[in-house]
Amino acid sequence: ITGWPGGKPNSDDSNRPERAEPAKKRVLIFSPHPDDDIISMGGTFMRLQEQGHEVHVAYQTSGNIAVADDEALRFARFVIDYNEKFGIKSAEADNIYQKAETFLTNKKNSEIDIPEVRYIKGLIRKGEARATSHFVGLTDDQIHFMELPFYETGTIEKKPLGKEDIQLTMDLIKKIKPHQIYAAGDLADPHGTHKVCLDAIFEAVKALKPKSFMDDCWLWLYRGAWQEWGIDEVEMAVPMSPDQVLAKRHGIFKHQSQKDGVVFQGTDAREFWQRAEDRNAETAALYQQLGLATYAAMEAFVRWHY
Repeated sequence: ITGWPGGKPNSDDSNRPERAEPAKKRVLIFSPHPDDDIISMGGTFMRLQEQGHEVHVAYQTSGNIAVADDEALRFARFVIDYNEKFGIKSAEADNIYQKAETFLTNKKNSEIDIPEVRYIKGLIRKGEARATSHFVGLTDDQIHFMELPFYETGTIEKKPLGKEDIQLTMDLIKKIKPHQIYAAGDLADPHGTHKVCLDAIFEAVKALKPKSFMDDCWLWLYRGAWQEWGIDEVEMAVPMSPDQVLAKRHGIFKHQSQKDGVVFQGTDAREFWQRAEDRNAETAALYQQLGLATYAAMEAFVRWHY
């Protein structure tokens, strides 16, 4: 159990899950969808930022298929109204809106969205992810939108992991040279996106292993959106106070398109913020039952050795 997920500076770290040195680490959080970071490790994300580490977040996919059609139309209409209000003449914007409206009005069940609608949906999620990262305290140069190609089919069915997906992942790791990587290890995601995203990271890390900077890089796996680690598996548990639980909830709320009945709910009827809070509270309760300290909530991590 540690309140210092990036390691506690100037401390004996022999019994701690993370190294004390370097005191300020470069951290790279991979988020398969644009909200997995805040849902699964929002408390830890905020703690790392508050404790002065250089935190980067990489959104691996656009998450565009999880946006409702009426939400896409609302944003497209906003652009038209915005242009009208400020006297901006844009035939292209008018055409895109007309095209989107015509398509969505006549859209059949399970019909693949036209590219324009997919792009609008992707931009909605991009804006929400950016808002969350700004809420945590990141600047734009610490936010990376990868838009991995395997995801961009417009359907639930994705392409298999490709060389380009792995190369994009390698390029980002090489650029940041992180001391810590956080990745989503909850493979219960019903559409398999988490699995492909994790495979891309594993392949990238294996390929980069000979690089000297990788000697100092630890890979932590989080869960939370769809399942949680078993208590016997956890190697780092980050406790949260009631205030931190509330701050995490507000961060999750930045993802407005994923609130109040989402497109892909799965078999769990709870909202994502409720799932996260319930899981984090359950983890803390298990630690309490084992006779350890009592906390409002806990986020759990397992280290992957490559």
